[in-house]
Amino acid sequence: MNEEFIGALREIVKEKGISEDLLFTTIEDALVAAYKKNYANTGNSSQNVRVSMNRESGEIHVYSQKKAVEEVTDLGNEILIEDAKKISPRYELEDIVEIEVTPRTFGRVAAQSAKQVVVQRIKEAERNIIYNEFIEKEFDIITGTVIRKDKGNVFIDLGKIEAILGPTEQMKGENYNFNERLKLYIVEVKNTTKGAQIVVSRTHPGLVKRLFELEVPEIYEGVVEIKSIAREAGSRTKIAVYSSDENVDAMGACVGPKGTRVQNIVEELKNEKIDIIKWSKLPEEYIANALSPAKAIDVSIDEDNKSAKVVVEDNQLSLAIGKEGQNVRLAAKLTGWKIDIKSKSQSEA
Repeated sequence: MNEEFIGALREIVKEKGISEDLLFTTIEDALVAAYKKNYANTGNSSQNVRVSMNRESGEIHVYSQKKAVEEVTDLGNEILIEDAKKISPRYELEDIVEIEVTPRTFGRVAAQSAKQVVVQRIKEAERNIIYNEFIEKEFDIITGTVIRKDKGNVFIDLGKIEAILGPTEQMKGENYNFNERLKLYIVEVKNTTKGAQIVVSRTHPGLVKRLFELEVPEIYEGVVEIKSIAREAGSRTKIAVYSSDENVDAMGACVGPKGTRVQNIVEELKNEKIDIIKWSKLPEEYIANALSPAKAIDVSIDEDNKSAKVVVEDNQLSLAIGKEGQNVRLAAKLTGWKIDIKSKSQSEA
């Protein structure tokens, strides 16, 4: 150890954001272990040792610690009070006496041990920095680049770390090509023994929410509020929006001039259909809106069972139900109400 090494340590502390005291204390603990492994034995050597490392010069001293007693029964851990007082008159019975036992060859072992600790601490610090950076982005949107596929997983380069796009988080029918840039939703950030693990999604409704916040200033500013989202990724999404400002058209703000805002989102989601619905505090009106593009003639609700019966024109029935029941299924998910649809002729029968 020397001043040059200490200077290098301080640079690492500054650059990596590691606590200086923690780093030096950890090195000293590692040197204790190194001493016990290489120099202490089962004879008269004490297993109780302390290592002191000078914070300025890097000079290292090893001290054996023994208890001052009147009669020694354990040579490794006890010392006669008379011998203790020869070291320093201040020692009393039962005091812990420190005797320097620094081996001449300890420098090489110490340097190797210190290096291992420093390398380990650097890795831990870098892992923590990355974890802390991404935990703040959990439940947010991020742009990444496809780098490879393996066993159904798609690995995304986020700059400092790779993220995993698992099979259940991939949009149906979407291809993930090498070097393709994608917007992704950060579902979870885990702090593992190997560092931060980032789980991302292309199917999460949060992705649609964040895309609208990026595209629609009124949502970002809080003038327009997203009340609910129901999504079948890669196929269709319904989003309910509302503004308490009577002068603001919530749906119009989301669509944008000539439909540009919603079209940008549709393109990002590879032509996933998006129905923008006007939210209402009146369940009948909200349910009718949610069935768009179909138009409801009548909506009757059962609040106890949170169910609704909806009547549509005969020629609107298939539109209201949707292909394989998708439209009514998404409307039910969006509103939180069970929805039963009948045509006008069916309701009159």
